[in-house]
Amino acid sequence: MRFEFTVDEHVKVKTFLKRHEISKALLAKIKYRGGQILVNNQPQFATYLLDVGDHLIVDIPREEAFEKLEAVDKDLSIVYEDDHFLILDKPSGVASIPSINHSNTMANYVKAYYIRQAYDNQQVHIVTRLDRDTSGLMLFAKHGYAHARLDKQLQKKTIEKRYYALVKGEGVLEKKGDIIAPIARSEDSIITRRVASGGKYAHTSYQVLAQYGDVYLVDIKLHTGRTHQIRVHFSHIGFPLLGDDLYGGSLGEGLERQALHCHSLTFYNPFQAEVVKQTSPLPEDFQKLIQNLNISTRNKEL
Repeated sequence: MRFEFTVDEHVKVKTFLKRHEISKALLAKIKYRGGQILVNNQPQFATYLLDVGDHLIVDIPREEAFEKLEAVDKDLSIVYEDDHFLILDKPSGVASIPSINHSNTMANYVKAYYIRQAYDNQQVHIVTRLDRDTSGLMLFAKHGYAHARLDKQLQKKTIEKRYYALVKGEGVLEKKGDIIAPIARSEDSIITRRVASGGKYAHTSYQVLAQYGDVYLVDIKLHTGRTHQIRVHFSHIGFPLLGDDLYGGSLGEGLERQALHCHSLTFYNPFQAEVVKQTSPLPEDFQKLIQNLNISTRNKEL
């Protein structure tokens, strides 16, 4: 894959490319795996001293698929795609990456899709993961350089994800609020998390969109990305997610998974120099449950 730059400073190639988020590791891959660096159409090394106005071309070698990742054909709900990024609408019940317990995952499906499309780069780069039972938008980078550039955005917390959740608890949930509470591993489990004084800083904002009796539909923004952050935080304030029995959520409404859906994803596409924002509507199981809750609430009022 080829990337072109017009040089605007008198520096070495490696220094210029570092400022464009091409790492030492990627430079090594370019050097040893079939890539090249051209300055004014002439091959050069990373130590070459550039002049203002030079035309710099970087050819990054193709990425072979990981052999251990099995390709599994599956229809995908593609929300956005260009040469560098892919956004999918993930259904609930599908894990993001393979594990001992899960082999038919989004990573398996994306690998098969890349093979069907005969893309040069066939490694699967997941930028934003979702829990198995969380539905909604997932962001993939289609090559290592794109992944590296979005990693910088993740570090700067400029990739915004918003979620819908259905929560239930005793008392009244404030119309909007911030939950700031540190999260740590549970002492007796490698899976669950808990709020603990020695945990990592975690910040969640929310706004109530609707209320159905003692159930609330909330719109959530993550300021940090701790494991199970939304589930832990809402359980901590006494309003766990419906269907989330791991964190005390109610199972009485008939939802067969935790009521969490990533409905909005926003990031800056550095290759197109534009902000990309994609959205996903309420999933069908949310809509059905809300319809039933509305009917139940009306019946109680009668």
